[in-house]
Amino acid sequence: MKRVALLGPGTFTEESAHHYMGTNAFHYVNCKLIDDVFRSTVNGQTDYSVIPIENTFEGSVSLHLDWLVHEVDLPIQAEYVYPISINLLCNEALGDSLADRCSVIKKVVSHGVTLSQCRQFLKTYLPHVELEQVGSNGEAARLVKELGHREVAALAPSGAGSLYGLHTWAQGVQDHQNNFTRFVLVGPEPVSLPEQSVAMTKTTITVTLPDDYPGGLHQLLSAFAWRRINLSKIESRPTKKKLGTYYFYIDIEASMDSVLLPAALQEIEAIGCQVRVLGCYPTYTYQPVHSE
Repeated sequence: MKRVALLGPGTFTEESAHHYMGTNAFHYVNCKLIDDVFRSTVNGQTDYSVIPIENTFEGSVSLHLDWLVHEVDLPIQAEYVYPISINLLCNEALGDSLADRCSVIKKVVSHGVTLSQCRQFLKTYLPHVELEQVGSNGEAARLVKELGHREVAALAPSGAGSLYGLHTWAQGVQDHQNNFTRFVLVGPEPVSLPEQSVAMTKTTITVTLPDDYPGGLHQLLSAFAWRRINLSKIESRPTKKKLGTYYFYIDIEASMDSVLLPAALQEIEAIGCQVRVLGCYPTYTYQPVHSE
């Protein structure tokens, strides 16, 4: 059975993996930090890692993208998108109204991305509290349970509350309800997720333009445009080698098995661009689970 590293337990990453990959087809290895997730697969302790890389409202998770590009050589093997519903979890069932409940809280613990997705809720109901960032939402719930104080709460998925026996004081507290996170499965070998519907095949590349090349970006984009290859994402990011130097992180709605995409990459390499393919992979569509 293939082993999959992820942030967990009690995280949205774990919840999403169980939804798309099932609970029986893979063996999941829980890690506290994203560094440990990547290293687990790099060192061969696991076969794959599940990585959250983008959110609807916060955009790219910069730390995770930097790991993919600068720290490891793990191809992207699959992608899926999962809805995120954030809950306020506490140790006691206290107070009839949300305002009453929030009035006793002095600290909120969560992952940094989760805290940023709940800014309006925190400003409205918990403007007085201390905010503490931890490595994962599951770790936040565990710490709240361990402390055992009613003054400390976690922002985390409902599964974390069930796992650690916490009470849900408020559901769906994210600032926007249309909140989705994009996850990628990285590892050395291709993988097919059981009983999932493939929406399309995508390819992700990084491109570094030659130094001082006027019109380079225009030529780069033209190579895709005249072939009618759609770029679903293009983002400039620092190379970390020299101030003011950048590469482009690009998601392409096309497969390397096609004729057009390899030709486009050859064209931009011909003008001196450095191209790295991070993966050619299936994108899986989200299907809600309907309980009978």
